[in-house]
Amino acid sequence: MENEFSISGIIVDPVSQEIFRGKIRVIGNTIQSVERSPDAPDQYILPGFIDAHVHVESSMLIPSEFARLAVVHGTVATVSDPHEIGNVCGMEGVLYMIENGKKVPFKFNFGAPSCVPATKFETAGAEIGVADIQTLMAMPEIRYLAEMMNFPGVLHVDPEVMAKIAAAHAQGKVVDGHAPGLRGEEAARYAAAGISTDHECFTEGEARDKLAAGMKILIREGSAAKNFEALIPLLDEFPDKIMFCSDDKHPNDLVAGHINLLAARAVAKGIDPMKVVRACSLNVVHHYGLEVGLLQPGDPADFIICRDLVHFETKATYINGQKVADNGKSLIESVPERVINHFKAEKISANDLAVPANGKQMRVIQVEDGQLITHKSIQSPRVENGMIVSDPDRDLLKMVVFNRHKKAPPAVAFVQNFGFQKGAIASTVAHDSHNIIAVGVDDLDLTQAINLLVEAEGGVSLACGDLREVLPLEVGGLMSRNNGYEVAIAYEKLDQQAKGLGTRLAAPYMTLSFCALLVIPELKLSDLGLFDGNEFKLISLFEGA
Repeated sequence: MENEFSISGIIVDPVSQEIFRGKIRVIGNTIQSVERSPDAPDQYILPGFIDAHVHVESSMLIPSEFARLAVVHGTVATVSDPHEIGNVCGMEGVLYMIENGKKVPFKFNFGAPSCVPATKFETAGAEIGVADIQTLMAMPEIRYLAEMMNFPGVLHVDPEVMAKIAAAHAQGKVVDGHAPGLRGEEAARYAAAGISTDHECFTEGEARDKLAAGMKILIREGSAAKNFEALIPLLDEFPDKIMFCSDDKHPNDLVAGHINLLAARAVAKGIDPMKVVRACSLNVVHHYGLEVGLLQPGDPADFIICRDLVHFETKATYINGQKVADNGKSLIESVPERVINHFKAEKISANDLAVPANGKQMRVIQVEDGQLITHKSIQSPRVENGMIVSDPDRDLLKMVVFNRHKKAPPAVAFVQNFGFQKGAIASTVAHDSHNIIAVGVDDLDLTQAINLLVEAEGGVSLACGDLREVLPLEVGGLMSRNNGYEVAIAYEKLDQQAKGLGTRLAAPYMTLSFCALLVIPELKLSDLGLFDGNEFKLISLFEGA
C-alpha cells in the first residue's frame, strides 16, 4: 500500500516567504497538497536543512553512517566533495562514496573533485585528470565540480584547470570555489572563470569583494574553521546569496548538532528566521539544482518538524515521505560495507626523525585556533647533541609528515601553539593527500604514535609513555564502517586525552590535519618538506638556506 499521511502545523514556506498554519498531504514520496488550516497545532514545518559544502570523510564515517547522525538534527541533504577519498583512492573512492550513500534514505549530492592531487608539492595516492572529470560530469549523481583549490591556476589560465571547469559547464553544472584571501580584481578574475561560490572567506571585506564579483558565499562553521561570527551580518543584507556549511565536521561534533546550530545562532543575532531558513534550504536547492523538496505541491516530501524557530530543535525528519528521525533518535539502520584503502608505509624508528642543526634560525609553523590559515615565525632552535629537538617551554614542537602511499623518508619541521607538554598525536586524516601527520614533544612518543597508524593502516592515535591509543579508520585511512555513535565516543575520548597533553586548541586533531593543507597560507608541511603557501613553493627549514 502506498505511503499516505498528513501533517499539520505552522508551515514555513521559503518560496512564497510566508509563515502560515496549514496541512501538508503526502502520497508516496511526494507532497500532494499544501492547504491552509487555522486550527493547525503549534509546531513548525519547514524544509529540511542542507549542508552546502562538506567533506563527509572528515566525520570519520562512511556516508551511510554520516546520514544516520545528521538526520537527527534535521539535515536531509548535503553538497559533498569526496575530495579526501579521491586523494587516497582516486575514481574508485568517488564511486565508493556514491554507492554507499545510495544505501540509505538521505540525499547526498556529490561533486567531482577538481584538484587531485591538490598540488605537485605533495604525494597523493591517486590522480583525477581531465578525462576523469569529464566522465564524472556525465554522471547524474555528480552535481557540480567541487572546490577549485588551484586558484593560482585559474588566475594564470592553466590549460588543465580550465579544461576541468569547461567540462562542468558543458554539462550545465556549477563550479565551487576555494580562494582564501583573494580580494578585489583577482577575486573578480577568479569568479569570471565561471566559479560560483566560495567557503573560504575569513573576513567580511573579502566576502563582499566576492559577492561583488557575482559569487555566492557559504558561511562555514566546522570543527576547525569557524567563520560564522565574521560573516553572519551578510545574511541580512544578501539573503539570496548566502548558504551555511560545515566543510569538516568531526563525529563527536556531528552528534552534538549540525546546520540546525547555525540556524539557531543566526536567529539569536536578530536575523529574520525566514532569511535563515532560505540559507539552510532554498538557496542551496536553487544554486545546485538539487532534487530536495521546499514544501511545494509536487516536491519530494523532504521536511522537518521543529518546536520553534529559535532553537530549531528537531522533533522529526522526513525524506521522500519516509520518517528518518524521531525525537532525537535516528531511524536509519547501519548498513554493511566493504573496505577500500591505499596504504604502503612501514614502521619507523626514532632515529628517522632526527634533525641536524644545520642553521641558527629556523622557520616555524604557527597554528591559529579555529582557522585553517597558519602563520610563519623565525625562531632559534633548541639543540641537544647536535640535533634540533622540541622545546615545550617555548611551545616549539616537532611535526612530522610521513608518506603512506610509497616508501620515503619522513619530512620534519616545527610548529608553535599546539601547547603540548608531553606525548604525541598522529593522524592519517591530513589534508589533502592524507599522509601520516604527527606532532609531539619527544621522538619516542612521535614514533609510537606514527607506528600505531602503520599497524592499523590508518586512523588517529595518541602516545604518551605507556599510554597508547588508536582509533582505526580502515576505509582509506579516513573513515570507519562502525556505528557512528560509537566512533564519536571513541574519538571524543582521544580528543580529551590529546587535550590532557596540555593543548588549548578546541580541536587538536582537526588543527593537525590542516597543517599539511598546502593550498591555505601561510606555512605548511608536506611529505616533501616545508611549504610556503604565499610563494607556492617548497622551502628550507632554515632561514637563509
